[in-house]
Amino acid sequence: MSSPAAPRGRVSAAFERRAARAETLAGASEAAEEPLRFAAGLYRAQGLLASAIERVHADRPLSGRSREDVERFLGAGSEVLRFAAEHGPPILAEQARARGGEDSPVARDRLLTFWDGGRSSRDDYLSRALLRPYVEVLAHLAVTPDRVHRAGHCPVCGGAPWIAARRAESDGDGARRSLGCALCGGEWIINRVRCACCAEEDPAKLPSFQSDAYPTARIEACETCHRYVKSIDLTVDARALPEVDDLVSIGMDLWATREGFTRIEPGLAGL
Repeated sequence: MSSPAAPRGRVSAAFERRAARAETLAGASEAAEEPLRFAAGLYRAQGLLASAIERVHADRPLSGRSREDVERFLGAGSEVLRFAAEHGPPILAEQARARGGEDSPVARDRLLTFWDGGRSSRDDYLSRALLRPYVEVLAHLAVTPDRVHRAGHCPVCGGAPWIAARRAESDGDGARRSLGCALCGGEWIINRVRCACCAEEDPAKLPSFQSDAYPTARIEACETCHRYVKSIDLTVDARALPEVDDLVSIGMDLWATREGFTRIEPGLAGL
């Protein structure tokens, strides 16, 4: 599978690191090789978009006001749509081809609907993919986006958590748990015993599930809201990038869905 050339730039370098990790994992995971290679190419397309947005900012600073900023980089998202159209799974590829032919006002309105948390925003994979480089650049610049900050969402941009990570505490007292944002890539700390969606704190209602096949991954579910987040244990492998390593254990997401749980925010595989 061909993918865009590696981009250059501050935020784009972070996308390249994710792409490189996805390629490394793809070489060692036959079951998840296809989604991992797609993720690598998508990250590189997003890196190119991030570079374009950084240039837009250098010309005139970004405001964080979506209705102003989106107009300035809208056309630069064509590489993300092109890659998804050429290499994505059939449904996503069809959507990307359709969106690639849309007029600018329609394309802009789709992104703003996602930005405002419209009814279908959770399932709008392409809008999230197009907006992530913009929001990550804003986060890097410490520019606050004009987005509603809902309880349990990212304190920087209001994005939904799509992954969790566990890291060793410096004092050796267990592991620190954090959530990863699907929109700006940032992290924030959450209590170890707390639902990342509805804030349930009764341990009896917060089961976790693991599989010997995926020793670093764990499903952290909630029987109150029937949502879950996948958690990656960095005490097992500190090289892991949670949102990328998530793809190795797609089978656990399929199992969780069959058990009646819904992921708070889909990962890169759309699950």
